Amino acid sequence: MLNELKYPIIQAPMAGGVSTVKLALAVSHNGGLGFLAAGYKTPEVIEQEILECDAAALPFGVNLFVPQNDTMNEALYLYQHRLEEDFQKKLTIQEPHDDFWAEKLELVMKYKVPYVSFTFGCPSKEIIERLKRIGSHVIVTVTNLSEAKIAVNNGADAICLQGMEAGGHRATFQNADEASYVSLLNLIYTIRKEIRIPTIAAGGMMNGKDIHLALCAGADAVQLGTAFLCTDESGANPIYKQALQSDQFSETALTRAFTGRLARGLKNDFMSTYESSAPAIYPAVHTLTQPIRAKALKDQNPHAMSLWASTRFKEIKQGTVKDVFEQLTKELILCQS
Repeated sequence: MLNELKYPIIQAPMAGGVSTVKLALAVSHNGGLGFLAAGYKTPEVIEQEILECDAAALPFGVNLFVPQNDTMNEALYLYQHRLEEDFQKKLTIQEPHDDFWAEKLELVMKYKVPYVSFTFGCPSKEIIERLKRIGSHVIVTVTNLSEAKIAVNNGADAICLQGMEAGGHRATFQNADEASYVSLLNLIYTIRKEIRIPTIAAGGMMNGKDIHLALCAGADAVQLGTAFLCTDESGANPIYKQALQSDQFSETALTRAFTGRLARGLKNDFMSTYESSAPAIYPAVHTLTQPIRAKALKDQNPHAMSLWASTRFKEIKQGTVKDVFEQLTKELILCQS
């Protein structure tokens, strides 16, 4: 299923505006596979993006969030109260929402999107079979062997293995603390002992040597997100890009403070202050903190923004996707020679 790619490099679908049509098409144009991120977007917006990618006659993919609405409890209201006091701002707890799951599924089927990937769970056998019947390749993001087995059993064409180094949300099927956090290479070794379908490695890869090591470990392709964050085509806002390249932040950390789901980002004041009190309730916490994050962006304050990034963010390069992609492939070819 990945043989049609000139290079086994996939651009990670990054929700929140980072994964633009320009970014996806630039990656595909240079021989990789670009992805759109449907998460948090309305069906109308993602449909327009699909149409733009479709018109380019290049391979592309769309990522969907599998619906998950954690039960609201007292911890959520206590968190709301604390944030309202600290930020002197009225915050709203919204009713559970499935992120237009059915509508987005219908869209990827209607337009026969070449690659469809899923995060936060695995769709049913019936959904996967419907997608495969229309010619879509189905990828399920997993973080451990048990999740990988579920994806295989449900008929996925490939799995995307997310190592602990990855930036952004942990793709776990359940919103719970993990027993352990496994490095990408160790995860590949573990999965490859029992899983035979194509595997895509994701997490902390920033150069051609990283890609080469993942492929040698048994991955069929790699998925990079942070490496493309500061490209010209990326939709990351200027404050985000500046934070990634400044000396203001020295490390990343996993946090639930912004969304109620574990995610890796630049360790800032908001994370340090609220991590211990943030409940594991997604997506309620995500919508609760949205006004805080929006104001922080307006005020150019990176310490109250969710700045998702991998552990290797210090190695980010600027330039066009073509610049970054050519460097990656040049290094990869050198390692393979």
